[in-house]
Amino acid sequence: MSDIREAARAWQAIDPDESDRAIVQRWLDDDDEASLRSAFGARLAFGTAGLRGPIQPGPGGMNRLAVRQVTAGLVDWLDTCEVDGPVVVGFDGRRGSAAFAADVARVVRAAGRAVLRFERVVPTPLVAFAVRATGAAAGVMVTASHNPPDDNGYKVFWGDGAQIVPPHDRGIAERVALGSVPVADDAGEPVPEKVVADYLDAVIGTRVHTDELAEVRVVYTPMHGVGRELVTEVLARAGHREVHVVAEQAEPDGRFPTVAFPNPEEPGALDLAFALADRVGASVVVANDPDADRLAVAIPTDAGWRRLSGNEVGWLLADDLLTHGHHPEPRAVATTIVSSTRLSAMAEAHGVAYAETLTGFKWLARVSIDHHDRGGTLVLGYEEALGYSAAGVVRDKDGVSAALLLVDLVAWLAARSQTLQDRLDALDRSFGVVKGRLCARVHQGPSGRARIEAGMAALRAAPPSTLGGARVVRSLDLLTDADRGELPASDVLAFTLEGGHRALVRPSGTEPKLKVYTEARIEVIGDLDDARARAERVAEGIEGDLLAVIDAV
Repeated sequence: MSDIREAARAWQAIDPDESDRAIVQRWLDDDDEASLRSAFGARLAFGTAGLRGPIQPGPGGMNRLAVRQVTAGLVDWLDTCEVDGPVVVGFDGRRGSAAFAADVARVVRAAGRAVLRFERVVPTPLVAFAVRATGAAAGVMVTASHNPPDDNGYKVFWGDGAQIVPPHDRGIAERVALGSVPVADDAGEPVPEKVVADYLDAVIGTRVHTDELAEVRVVYTPMHGVGRELVTEVLARAGHREVHVVAEQAEPDGRFPTVAFPNPEEPGALDLAFALADRVGASVVVANDPDADRLAVAIPTDAGWRRLSGNEVGWLLADDLLTHGHHPEPRAVATTIVSSTRLSAMAEAHGVAYAETLTGFKWLARVSIDHHDRGGTLVLGYEEALGYSAAGVVRDKDGVSAALLLVDLVAWLAARSQTLQDRLDALDRSFGVVKGRLCARVHQGPSGRARIEAGMAALRAAPPSTLGGARVVRSLDLLTDADRGELPASDVLAFTLEGGHRALVRPSGTEPKLKVYTEARIEVIGDLDDARARAERVAEGIEGDLLAVIDAV
């Protein structure tokens, strides 16, 4: 305990935030070992393109000193790589985001590099776009996306507009400062307003339906986040006049007062949107997460509102863009290993290339860059966690452009007396029913991390021979197996089953979760609902068998 107390006092001595210094002092006075070890036991590690963790003092949390130290590492790495250009800095509406962003800018300026900063809250995809639009060396977005209210984060984009990948993540992490960091008095120059205008024009340019659209009522919620201004503007420019915003969630608010968890995937998160949709008779509900890089969609049914899965939205967008879009060749679509395999069959049917990457848009962006360099287009990259990127406009998830494309599709179908469900039915008949499930086991703290590791170890030690009554025909460990193709090593276990079913298990890169993905495939012979029910039963059985192994550790 003495070493932790010494570390706390050393940190307190150079912490620029008075309130954080007071918190550390209270922990010391109270002998609060749990808080001290959480804050000073270990430094937040670089995960998915940066940092994400609880807002608290110490290297184990998100705070002003930690942000300064990481930014020093970023600038050092940019200098090492001899990369010229400014750093773009943006932030969302979470607690501490504005102050953290100011610290990022002042550290970069103190190091002699130019800064282009957003002066108000902005969506993450706008920051990614701005990096390329301004010829920046890198970009930093202060956000924790859809994490709990007490978290914040630090996301880094390289000069190509994509989230950092090796060696850049390691290079920055190895150069993180361990002491105090010089800061400048000024925070750089504002991002030119033209960048925002160019982004909106580029989003409008992704449209494949511009006429013969019915007027449809849309309910939209930014989930107390930063998407409303840009989403409502692009929808208005596209002629969608019946857009109803959930008033209680319209403004950025880092407390997220109307939701238990600011993630549109979570139960109850869209209840206010559904209530408004019932009142106005909406045709569709669309929702962003707090930094507007994800999009959730719900449709009306006889039993109430049904949230579409990320895979279903991905299929709908891919089908529409491939069928009606006119993108430069070679065309491609891409998704991640934990998303549905149906996209591969859709790509084959349209005669376009297909790519599958590790989880995360930092890897999907590599496909976009590759096709751009060859004069072609990644028509759509998507991941099942509600992330979509169309036509390479943004090399990251973009909930703004996805919202426009989805609402356009609803209006185009409505003009033909069709719905999104009609299109999903048609895809199921063409490609067979695919039912996917995601289950996550949440384990907090160091003991939780040990349980997550134990679950993975148990599956590695004794890979299952059957799952859900289906024989496992291949077990692949992406961490150690040499036959993983071009995929980088990753802590993922993949099981291919007879009948075209599959399952994957992996620890989350941003949350204390062990995630289990299952997918069942059933050909449609006769009744569509019967095929869906059979696929659901198979997926449930596969999931149950995997969870039995994980929960036994």
